[in-house]
Amino acid sequence: MSNQVEQLSEHESYPEKSSRGPPNLTVLNERRRAALAEIDNAPFSWFHVKVCLVAGVGFFTDAYDIFAISIAASMLNYVYGGPTVTLSTWQSTGIKAATPVGNLFGQLIFGWLADVVGRKRMYGIELMIMIIATFGQALSGQAPAVGIVGVLIVWRFIMGVGIGGDYPLSAIISSEFAATRSRGRLMTAVFAFQGWGQLASSIVGIVVVAAYKDAIIHSTFPCVVPVDHTWRLLIGLGCVPGVIALYFRLTIPETPRFTMDVERNIEQAALDIDNVLTTGKYVEDDDAIVTQRVKAPRASRADFVAHFSKWENGKVLLGTAYSWFALDIAFYGLGLNSSVILTAINFGGISKATTPESVYLNLYNVCVGNLILSIAGLIPGYWVSFLFIDTWGRKPIQLMGFCILTVLFITMGFAYDKLNASTSGKNAFVFLYCLTNFFQNFGPNTTTFVVPGEAFPTRYRSTAHGISAASGKLGAVVAQLGFGQLINIGGTNKFIQHIMEIFAFFMLTGIFSTLLIPETKQKTLEDLSNENQETYITGAITA
Repeated sequence: MSNQVEQLSEHESYPEKSSRGPPNLTVLNERRRAALAEIDNAPFSWFHVKVCLVAGVGFFTDAYDIFAISIAASMLNYVYGGPTVTLSTWQSTGIKAATPVGNLFGQLIFGWLADVVGRKRMYGIELMIMIIATFGQALSGQAPAVGIVGVLIVWRFIMGVGIGGDYPLSAIISSEFAATRSRGRLMTAVFAFQGWGQLASSIVGIVVVAAYKDAIIHSTFPCVVPVDHTWRLLIGLGCVPGVIALYFRLTIPETPRFTMDVERNIEQAALDIDNVLTTGKYVEDDDAIVTQRVKAPRASRADFVAHFSKWENGKVLLGTAYSWFALDIAFYGLGLNSSVILTAINFGGISKATTPESVYLNLYNVCVGNLILSIAGLIPGYWVSFLFIDTWGRKPIQLMGFCILTVLFITMGFAYDKLNASTSGKNAFVFLYCLTNFFQNFGPNTTTFVVPGEAFPTRYRSTAHGISAASGKLGAVVAQLGFGQLINIGGTNKFIQHIMEIFAFFMLTGIFSTLLIPETKQKTLEDLSNENQETYITGAITA
């Protein structure tokens, strides 16, 4: 496959002059492939564990901050819901949708910047944004000129930008450092921290509600002061894991693939590989003289269009982007509204509170309900994916997940009235709900994160992952806006069964988009790029 290569000229701002003799292109290409093979065949080491933990803590924080709002929204109803003790539909929707909207912008911006200036230079900046915005939410107040809901929406949008940036950066850094045989498991382990973050938000919710039990019960309905304390603690504690991880993010090395294929410095990339794989350390010398840069495909608007206008490349981006869009319609439609759904079916005695005692029970049961969903479905799904992703493969897992989710949502939708008519039926509904969480994670929620981190050339890998992830968050925004406006058609929470049927339709479409993506297991990132690696380097400029 031919590459559109931008030739270096004497006007380029490199310190080197043109070499006196023609470079040995065969040697340069072999040297590049040999250096990459060191990464691809490296034994699993402490450095890989460090990458997993550093990237994973970010996803832990992401999930905590995103999904804690499902619990906090119930608390905000009592504090800022006025005489009806309920936020308006648009207020609730705005608070929940602000973060996915921010995600969309963060994924596009940070995804592009990571390909332009480097993974290392951007890593940690997104975490700083998340920490500041999370802290800002916890300290938010209202005044005559601005309401608390508006302030929270702004802060949650800013937080969403930081969280969005974490997706392409963590995915690309973990994929580009991983060995071929274990790349899927390493990326899945990073992403699985999302499940622990959701679980932690439920546990913290239970703890803070229990800590304020006496204050809630002995206050006047709707218990504004103690409940105001609970949601601020719940949200604010999301800063803690981010602060812990920040130093390690700022000190993680640049990926050798970026140094080699984007900065086009093979010598430095080979040295970085040796240092990282042997000692796990990385030394950056900004004053080091670059003795040689190679000529290779360079990122540009024309090259991007040329690469992705070919169907064999464009269909992969279309497949990863739409699959993520379809999945997030249901994943965030459920995840950000699990408390609403549990309340609608009155599971565990969750109902509208009218006394201080019932306020406490309502909030406690909402937290416990979210805890059950995390333990019974979300976390097991991630780790079953971990076990099978490098043996069974990404594409079969994604196809299987979309197929089963289609059946589950059809069942939950068309049998909703019958299931909601009895206690055993409600328990069956919650069981099916847990199964959807399980097969989202042992299915497309994991693979839509993994595949875009593998299937594109290095110079566009982060950008393409950002586009795919942003498509998913567009689905999350559509789901949240639709959920908020549709759910009360025909009466309070009366449209849930039809929302489940809509989710089933999108899961069905995800089956067809999955057919566009390649199977990436046990293949090197270079083989997956659809570019000729034998003649990837076309020349060199030496000092």
